[in-house]
Amino acid sequence: MTRSLAPSGDLSSLVVAIACAVAAVSFGLLVVELARARGRGDGAAGGSRAALGTALTGALAVLALLAAILRPVVVASRGSLVGPKVVVLVDGSRSMDLPGLAGTRRDSAAQALAELGKRADVRLSRYLFGEGAPLLSDGPMAGEGAAGAPASAPGAAAASASAAASAPASAAAPAPGADAGAPAAAPPASGRPQRRSDLSAALEALARAADERPAAFVVVSDGRLDRPGPDDTAAATRAALEGLDVPVHTVAVATEAVRDASVRAVRTSGAAVAHQPLSLRIDIGCSGGLACAEVPVAVRELREQGAPTTLATGAARIEDGAGTVELGVTLDRAGTRILEVAIQAPDGDELPENDVRYITLDVARDRIRVLHVAGRPTYDVRALRMWLKADASVDVVAFFILRTPGDEVNASSDELALIPFPVDELFSVHLSSFDAVVLQDFDAAPYGLTKHLPALAQYVEKGGGLIMVGGPNAFVQGNYARTRLARVLPVDLDIGRGPAVDLGAFAPRITAAGRTAPVLAPLLALIGERMPEMPGTNVVGDPLPGATVLMTHPTRTTASGAPMPVLALGEHQSGRTIALTLDGSHRLLFSAFASSSAGRAHGAFWDALLGWLMRDPRFEPATIEPRGGCIAGEETALVLRPLAGQRGEAKVTITRLGSGAVVRTLGARVGDGGEPVELAAGRFEPGGYAATVEIAPAGGAAGDGGDPKRATTRRDFACERGGDEWADPRPDVARLEAIAGATGGASVLPSAAASLPLPAATQVASERHVAPLLPPWAWTLAAAVALGAHWIVRRRGGLA
Repeated sequence: MTRSLAPSGDLSSLVVAIACAVAAVSFGLLVVELARARGRGDGAAGGSRAALGTALTGALAVLALLAAILRPVVVASRGSLVGPKVVVLVDGSRSMDLPGLAGTRRDSAAQALAELGKRADVRLSRYLFGEGAPLLSDGPMAGEGAAGAPASAPGAAAASASAAASAPASAAAPAPGADAGAPAAAPPASGRPQRRSDLSAALEALARAADERPAAFVVVSDGRLDRPGPDDTAAATRAALEGLDVPVHTVAVATEAVRDASVRAVRTSGAAVAHQPLSLRIDIGCSGGLACAEVPVAVRELREQGAPTTLATGAARIEDGAGTVELGVTLDRAGTRILEVAIQAPDGDELPENDVRYITLDVARDRIRVLHVAGRPTYDVRALRMWLKADASVDVVAFFILRTPGDEVNASSDELALIPFPVDELFSVHLSSFDAVVLQDFDAAPYGLTKHLPALAQYVEKGGGLIMVGGPNAFVQGNYARTRLARVLPVDLDIGRGPAVDLGAFAPRITAAGRTAPVLAPLLALIGERMPEMPGTNVVGDPLPGATVLMTHPTRTTASGAPMPVLALGEHQSGRTIALTLDGSHRLLFSAFASSSAGRAHGAFWDALLGWLMRDPRFEPATIEPRGGCIAGEETALVLRPLAGQRGEAKVTITRLGSGAVVRTLGARVGDGGEPVELAAGRFEPGGYAATVEIAPAGGAAGDGGDPKRATTRRDFACERGGDEWADPRPDVARLEAIAGATGGASVLPSAAASLPLPAATQVASERHVAPLLPPWAWTLAAAVALGAHWIVRRRGGLA
């Protein structure tokens, strides 16, 4: 309860001002009058006592008259103090899991929040900032559990409770199929570690908010921010506030860097193109007083099976805690490639998690390099070779067999213009330089290819593409059955079920998978589902597991009773294969049937087959990738984006690169509108992974006599511990001080957070009572008595 005096409520402020002014003038006139009287010697008889009495009674009369006009009242009010709104922005990035002043930096942030909580004179609103707008945080901080115990930091000397022990019980169970050793708990959703540390975006969002404007900001961070940058900290901070003139205080949760050597950044100069050198600029850093002179660096490519392949090695010379090395690498295959960049850190490295970084490169093709090997010069061979030569994006090396070993030639080899087929040179030296190999009606035995079939199979496993085209000397008839190459083909090479070639004319049938597969969409758009009559086919068996059958024979069946595949697609480790059992695709180019499409169907057909083999996005049934990347030990979400009209059940199989072991299998239903589907994939260990998607159309996984109706696609991705936020563990206290200095704020440590100069609280009245000191007649009577007394004293003192 507070009490105060105020003029009567029926008086306006103007009347009060005039009354006070008249009273002041009256005081002035009284003083002037007394001074003049003393100068003339008036009132000498009464002496100074009369002058004093006149002054006192005059002053009392003026005050009594002023009180009669103002009629003072007593105002009694009861209210409460309302603290100003103070927004606390806590850094939510992964760098807060690194060692700080007290345990982890997140521990130090919790200490700062506890100190700020002692300030009862302010209203605190806590947010986590990272990517984009800040997140309101009402629960425990990221890494805190129900009891507020922070998660442990890697490399911390005094580690606190582990993430599994500190997380809420509901998050403690690992995801189904989680890797052994992966962290078993995740922080709360509102406090999930962020991939960036964008303070500018957080200030901009809060400055534009429509609710109550904050009176001050308090930023709790290690200073390792993405924005504002180190060069324009002050200007960028003021610009982010957008005219909001409030102080931004900062609390530094770390001041010293850990002893660490790390791969801070990996940059590429230009785009990654297959078969062309690519320069990698690798930045290495040493901090915390770790002794570094030269740090060895190695770049390796992760493979589907086996150990990574070393592409380049070097050493970075460290000066003033930083060094750079440029290494050149050449990637033989297009598509998604995962590179591992690793350093050999000196002894004493306290943060080994950032010694290895993974980068994902989408390797493009300048031109597709194709090896076309044909057994004899047929119409089909000629049509395919003409199309390959006419396509400017294809670099084709073609060989046809014009003279067989059994031909009798009445001349010596030196006199012949034809050269021997360089099978050994092609398949032992130059094979890796080709993106795809086309074996068209080619017999492996007479030309010495049999001994190179294991190398050709290994070429496919490492990411190469293979198309086997039918003819009298292909598939079983070409001596490929029961060889290493037969294992990578999408169909079984059936032996012992009659002739290996069927010369009966037929029109292939499009399967249900073929009608929805993007790889046949250009062909079907030109000719529909009716195919031209073919002169015959090779006889093959059932499709192998994972194969997609797009065309079948109308009458022939396999051992299982299913229609025999005519066109089948298959995935084998990192590569792809196609089996086309007929040699009549030229009838899409020149025939009575081809006239309806002006012969364009042949180019559309082969362009799509070669494009699918090279993983052209136009012919993929879907795309899949981790949302925002993958961080080891944290929840990962995969976003599946099917093509419009691709409806059915999606099965996602995630395998680990190197071992090929299946990590987990996910499932989702795909609508026909092409809407993205998000799948919770759980947590992964550091390393490379391959996500293979199979989409089975609605209505069952098999049809048309049992052929699999699955469209497949694949995406490789990598998971690393900490990511960019752990690449440079040094705190940046100077940047926090610059932010505070630019806005008139203060920069302190967590233990002094309670002493920050925050705005004072404001009292808000909730109850008010007004009571007059005296009734109006009493004030009037007092004024009259005072005036009368003054008049009497004046007369006695000799004043008129």
